[in-house]
Amino acid sequence: MAIPKKNIRGLQDIRTKFGRCGPGYDPYMAYMKISCLEMEKLRRNKEKESALHRVKVIDERLAEIEAEKAAILQNLAENGGSSCPSGCEPEPRREPGSKGSGFIIRY
Repeated sequence: MAIPKKNIRGLQDIRTKFGRCGPGYDPYMAYMKISCLEMEKLRRNKEKESALHRVKVIDERLAEIEAEKAAILQNLAENGGSSCPSGCEPEPRREPGSKGSGFIIRY
């Protein structure tokens, strides 16, 4: 014969003190919550400072790139579109696998 469900006690039937007092009743709980919030605020401020520093470094590098690009374009304009000063000729490109001098290591 099956036991009726109304006679079975479960986890929901266990009496606890939770909820008997209003929120914020225990001062130590409120202070603990404030402490946790302050620690999170400190961590977030550190993250913010780090992110701002990274953005500053990126902005500086972008400015360097723009200055270098402007210098290269100015050099090209002065040399009439040739990047080689005084008419030097660049080496012809070799196809991969072709016979050439290759890579030599000297000790």
